[in-house]
Amino acid sequence: MKQISTRFSMAVHILSLIAVNVNELTGDYIAGSVNTNPVVIRRIMGMLKKAGLVEIRPGVGGASLLKAPEEITLLDIYRAVNVIEDNQLFRVHEEPNIRCQVGRNIETVLRAELYEAQSAMEQRLAQTTLSQLTSRFT
Repeated sequence: MKQISTRFSMAVHILSLIAVNVNELTGDYIAGSVNTNPVVIRRIMGMLKKAGLVEIRPGVGGASLLKAPEEITLLDIYRAVNVIEDNQLFRVHEEPNIRCQVGRNIETVLRAELYEAQSAMEQRLAQTTLSQLTSRFT
């Protein structure tokens, strides 16, 4: 089974680091905390910058949040890192056999259920802010 990209959890990790640290954070420090390659961190940071969540200072390094942690939801982060294709978390297999009763109807019937599931997940992510999450780091 294919999992949702780890970019989301890495992005939450990165933003959490920025939110709780008063010191300047370098890309290498962030990469060390996430335990991944700095190139991956730079790519995710670029997505977060494009979404208007962080400001990145080139050269010396360092990043800061452009919104208060209370204003950034997990849904904002999820959307910022393009976790899903075409805004669809679930995809239905292509070209089922239309001569089959199930094959002819599966996409229509299943799509509504999958849309509801994705909507419920997104509503849940919208309920948690970055500050609520980081307050649990004790």
